[in-house]
Amino acid sequence: MSEVKIQNKTKGEKVVLAYSGGLDTTAIIPWLKETFGYEVICCCVDVGQGKELDGLSERAKLSGASKLYIEDVTDDFCENYMMPCIQANAVYENKYLLGTSMARPVIAKKLVEVARKEGAKAICHGATGKGNDQIRFELSIKALAPDLDIIAPWRMTDVWTFQSREDEYNYVKSKGIPLEFDAENSYSRDCNIMHLSHEGLELEDPAAAPNYDHVLLLSVTPEKAPDQETDVCIDWEEGVPVALNGKKMSVKEILLALNKLGGENGIGIIDIVENRVVGMKSRGVYETPGGTILMEAHRQLEELILDRQTMEFKSFVATKFAECVYEGKWYDPLREALEAFVTSTQKYVTGQTKLKLYKGNIIKNGTTSPYSLYNESLASFTTGDLYDHHDASGFITLFGLPEKVRAMKLLEVKNKTLEK
Repeated sequence: MSEVKIQNKTKGEKVVLAYSGGLDTTAIIPWLKETFGYEVICCCVDVGQGKELDGLSERAKLSGASKLYIEDVTDDFCENYMMPCIQANAVYENKYLLGTSMARPVIAKKLVEVARKEGAKAICHGATGKGNDQIRFELSIKALAPDLDIIAPWRMTDVWTFQSREDEYNYVKSKGIPLEFDAENSYSRDCNIMHLSHEGLELEDPAAAPNYDHVLLLSVTPEKAPDQETDVCIDWEEGVPVALNGKKMSVKEILLALNKLGGENGIGIIDIVENRVVGMKSRGVYETPGGTILMEAHRQLEELILDRQTMEFKSFVATKFAECVYEGKWYDPLREALEAFVTSTQKYVTGQTKLKLYKGNIIKNGTTSPYSLYNESLASFTTGDLYDHHDASGFITLFGLPEKVRAMKLLEVKNKTLEK
């Protein structure tokens, strides 16, 4: 829906705001009320933000919200959004594990549920007109509730007059709304149980090194990690982690524990310049300690179990899966079809992965599976019952036949040319 149509709405209609308690969404509450006369219902979807939820109720009330929902979807997020990405080995541009991207569709789903419950006419988000999140939120909302209006203040430049975070900060302070940060010392952050992203300040200059002492909240740098290894053992059933170091746990519990262990050992810190969907490059520092460990452990197990052709095709699927998630197309038929393929490959991804964490490194420490295709008799240098060395001669002849025929033809042409 267009912003023009939204401006013509009557006063008193309900709008559900995707509320984080941060600067952008805190400023949007009084702005929506003053500009359009909306009744603002805040919905904070808990995907593992932790301490970010502290004080939200008071801040939302002081900002003018009529109601605040805090909806915990952490288990749903871990099991039905994060795990499909890990099972797919979905990584965007070889580095980004999609921590923010994978959270947007589950947040959008809950926003739609609250909007339906409250009889709201629109959903509002605080994503800027330059970022990816506007796409992710809006594509998900359109897929789930095409009849709802979408309000994106940062794109409404005729009525949204703020030009910077400092403008927002001053506006919020003028309303007497308490904030736990100031405009000059505030990275733009997104946090969930999977990861924590940081953008802004010195990170806007790719020539500047990150001030890691100032940036990092979940982790220490590898240099500051302990001078000793940390052992980790993960049990898997059909591509899902079910136990950590011998203790049965839910996916959420395992990720929380790995976040702590990974953070202490400097695991999963990346400094990335990525290509946004809207066409520009952006630079950020991401912390993904537990997710990085799970992704590597899962790959380690698949190495033993999946055959060559499946692994080859799955690597292509991983790239497309990551693109779909990054571009906000979670509820797109292609992503759903790709997940169906990935799920079929996980039937036998069962076993145990052992790792050592050491100063930013994840070191393989042994992998076992009842479905392992690794056959010691075949792989060893001794001759086993299943392999006859003489068979390799015929195989190589046939496998290399195209190359040999081509070389013979080139030699024939060359000789004819020399004869002339």
